[in-house]
Amino acid sequence: MKIGELAQRTGLAASRIRFYESIGLLKLVQRQANGYRSYPEEAVLVLNLITAAQQAGFSLDELRTLLPQDLTQWQHGKLLDTLHAKVRDIEALEQRLAQSKGHLLALIDEIESKPDDLDCAANAKRVLSKMNLGETSEAPRRAKK
Repeated sequence: MKIGELAQRTGLAASRIRFYESIGLLKLVQRQANGYRSYPEEAVLVLNLITAAQQAGFSLDELRTLLPQDLTQWQHGKLLDTLHAKVRDIEALEQRLAQSKGHLLALIDEIESKPDDLDCAANAKRVLSKMNLGETSEAPRRAKK
């Protein structure tokens, strides 16, 4: 099939397909006598695998090492090891995100609990001081009534 049909069947732009080819992810292309690219049916599968793997968080470099030259030559053990490693990476990221969320929620709570008699600048110093992020030498200014 030609690149236009492949693009239509995969939902990818032709430029994206040519990019995958240029970086060695899509190796199934052949050139016709007129210079047009010709792709076998397996190219649809490879491009769908690439798209799904990217959505799962795999980088193009990771995919380059993971995808076999020939789709019939998958290394079962290596594939499983890579997938398990990606799950561990995602779990670590989830943990970091949960910690970041917790810090942000605590910061929001601290900011929102501003005493009525403090102006915003003084409240900022108060919050930063509590978080050990700011200068603590100045006492908070009370808002003028």
